[in-house]
Amino acid sequence: MAGDASNLAQRLGRNAESVCREYLSNGRREGRYWLVGDVQNNPGRSMFVRLKGTESGKGAAGKWTDAATGEHGDLLDVIRESCGLLDFKDVVDEARRFLSLPRPELDPQPRPRPSSAPAGSPESARRLISMSQPITGSIVETHLRKRGITALHGTGALHFHPRCYYRPDPHSPTETWPAMIASVTDLDNRITGAHRTWLSPDGRGKAPIDTPRRAIGDLLGNAVRFGCATQVMAAGEGIETILSLRMALPHMPMVAALSAAHLAAILFPATMRRLYIARDDDPAGDRAMAALVERAQAVGIEAITLSPRLGDFNEDLRALGIDALRAATRVQIAPEDVARFMEKPALVGMAT
Repeated sequence: MAGDASNLAQRLGRNAESVCREYLSNGRREGRYWLVGDVQNNPGRSMFVRLKGTESGKGAAGKWTDAATGEHGDLLDVIRESCGLLDFKDVVDEARRFLSLPRPELDPQPRPRPSSAPAGSPESARRLISMSQPITGSIVETHLRKRGITALHGTGALHFHPRCYYRPDPHSPTETWPAMIASVTDLDNRITGAHRTWLSPDGRGKAPIDTPRRAIGDLLGNAVRFGCATQVMAAGEGIETILSLRMALPHMPMVAALSAAHLAAILFPATMRRLYIARDDDPAGDRAMAALVERAQAVGIEAITLSPRLGDFNEDLRALGIDALRAATRVQIAPEDVARFMEKPALVGMAT
């Protein structure tokens, strides 16, 4: 496979400009190089591909470098990243398709060329999630534990990406930072979007960038889900807010809507009878809570507001401690839900 890859990379290098026009169509030729924003075909000028050079080695045609991130590679990497491919066999097949080479072995059926996903689309969100890893043992765990969140059971909606692209604006160079990736799903658990929280390399805080949180895809009505909701569910704005509340209510299904406006618009499971609203203590949180209460009551769902003592439930957890958070939560939920969702201690352990 290594020899096949080297041979394909050299063949692609002989046709470097054609490869760039096909897979890096948002760039353009300048002299002996093709300039583009990054290996995922975003507009810009920070990445340059050598169009002419030797067959192999450092100066080979097809070699590229992203001056903004220090990343480098060959044209097989360009095909992989621009098409969002995961399996190297798919990368090889696509390279062979481009070069009009016969497929090896016994597969007579041509494979359709994978299409690149539009930036910000649900498909691009699904590809981002598929390229991410479980959070177990990653700096996502470090980040959450630093914020007092140690109950990581049922957090399969969270993922880790070690080098997630970040661009401050369309005219700035691309950066890469580790990130927590959260799956946004609809009521049928189909992925409709993704939320990115870029982190510092040691996981002890957010990355030092202007907007360390961004979401892509279809968000309205959908949410990041922890547990399967049937009759009872809690909903709040932020992921860390909801994960903090799960420290006190470890067995209650919960969703994070990602913003006040999206919290007001979440969709209800058909079987739901009681909704807890984890309110953020600010004007936007109050407006979202009021709108959600009105929508829930209109369809016969009991709506109960849970209020933090400070700004949000993560502030409560960090400043006041888990015992105070449990005590404050216990008196706000329905008596029948205490035994159902609170009596067992919060689970401390790995993500599932």
